Amino acid sequence: MRKYLFYVALFLLILVFSMNVGSFDADLWARLIAGMGVIDGGHVLTQDFLSYTPTHTWYDHEWGSGVIFYLFLKYFGAYSLILLQAVMIFGIFFIITKTVELKSQKPHNIAFYIFAVMAVLPTLNNPIRCHLFSFLFFTLFLYILEKVRLGHKKILFLIPIITLFWGNIHGGVVSGIGLLLIYTLGEFLNKKSFKEYLITFFASTITLFINPWGIDYVKFLIMANSMQRPYIVEWYGIFSKFYFTKHLVFKAFILTTMTAEVILFIKNTKNSFSEIYTKTDKTKVLLLLTTLYLGIIHLKLIPFFAICATCFVYNDFYELVKDIKLPEWKDKCIYTLLFIFITLSFLTKDYSLPVGFDKYPVKEVEFIKNNKLSGNILTNFGFGSYAAYKLYPQNKIFMDGRYEEVYYDYMVPILKEFFLNTNPQLILTNFKPDIMIIEHDYPIYNALMKSDNWKEIFTGKLFSVFIKKEKDKNKKYIQPTNDMDYYKNSLFTTDINFKL
Repeated sequence: MRKYLFYVALFLLILVFSMNVGSFDADLWARLIAGMGVIDGGHVLTQDFLSYTPTHTWYDHEWGSGVIFYLFLKYFGAYSLILLQAVMIFGIFFIITKTVELKSQKPHNIAFYIFAVMAVLPTLNNPIRCHLFSFLFFTLFLYILEKVRLGHKKILFLIPIITLFWGNIHGGVVSGIGLLLIYTLGEFLNKKSFKEYLITFFASTITLFINPWGIDYVKFLIMANSMQRPYIVEWYGIFSKFYFTKHLVFKAFILTTMTAEVILFIKNTKNSFSEIYTKTDKTKVLLLLTTLYLGIIHLKLIPFFAICATCFVYNDFYELVKDIKLPEWKDKCIYTLLFIFITLSFLTKDYSLPVGFDKYPVKEVEFIKNNKLSGNILTNFGFGSYAAYKLYPQNKIFMDGRYEEVYYDYMVPILKEFFLNTNPQLILTNFKPDIMIIEHDYPIYNALMKSDNWKEIFTGKLFSVFIKKEKDKNKKYIQPTNDMDYYKNSLFTTDINFKL
């Protein structure tokens, strides 16, 4: 009963947080279009049709995710996407608990797992993102590989099969390939059998070539995973100026788990260095150090460390605190408070689809659509996907979050120069937009307000719509409705139709 209580509490907590988000992920709309192309159109989309700017072959390393998302939306409705996220995050932690149990049958401490969940939620809790699949498969790989280390070598055949699916669902499959290399090196240093991991690595790598693009897709994965992304904030380091005072729970999680390992190491220093080295699990050390490094240099990758640390440090942490005398009722108290929080969350909040008025130009897009303002539209990087989903074929976009999948390297820098008003003519002259949706807090907004060529025709709370003055006929524009239910009910409505 205690174990069931643990899992129920953990799932409900994750569900509460999943249902409390304010908007869907900015790239979801392009994923739904990609899934629509497969389900309704019958083929994987390999060429962009949403943009008016130059594009190359669409190497959609997330096309399988798009198919899954669109299937859920089409057959189970928009709320199923939020539930899917909660199930996937819970699945990650469920597999983590099973990995922990491979090493020990110590009871699961709900407080530690809540700590781990809270450490990674800021990077996972934005329904629904494709990289959840990679974190889920990564955790599954860890479980399988740990089972293999316990002697169950026959199950290694599952990894190439999973890799085949993973490679067509999300480009994060390279993390699984890297995991096999770490186990190969770690077991070699442990002076244990490592050849089976190396063979599995080669077999899994071969499956990457089974995709809609063949060898070109593998080349793209290599490029995409080695490229710099200086303009994408989620690729900044967690100790960068932008995130220095943020994600404090994850930083506390790093401090806690690594301190536990250091204390254990110090306790073992009474033994000789050679004995400590012999007894140390090199695979575990490599996993923790590699994922810690990745989590520090890129915010988006912090779940890899949280997953590994929970799998491999939990039992060490438990050993350190097991002798601390705490009241026997502490667990009852934690569970009681947790269920009170969960119950109050469900009872006091009016749960509905997160339209995201504070993040998306929802009314601005509705204004453009209602007034049939056709032509090329320029928005900021993160809103292009939403604008394309809602406005195609009436409008085509400058670019969206598909970034390296579709667009050339020079696109993001010139877009940044435009919004910062350092070189706006580069876009205005070479990629002439007809309509622009501009945030009020960017320098380009003030410049456009003073421009002789552009006119603000709609002003929202955070965004404004601009068109060329010669196209403004001083007509009365249809204003977007203020009915919140309308936007919730029409959030996933699109004129894109692959069945025509």
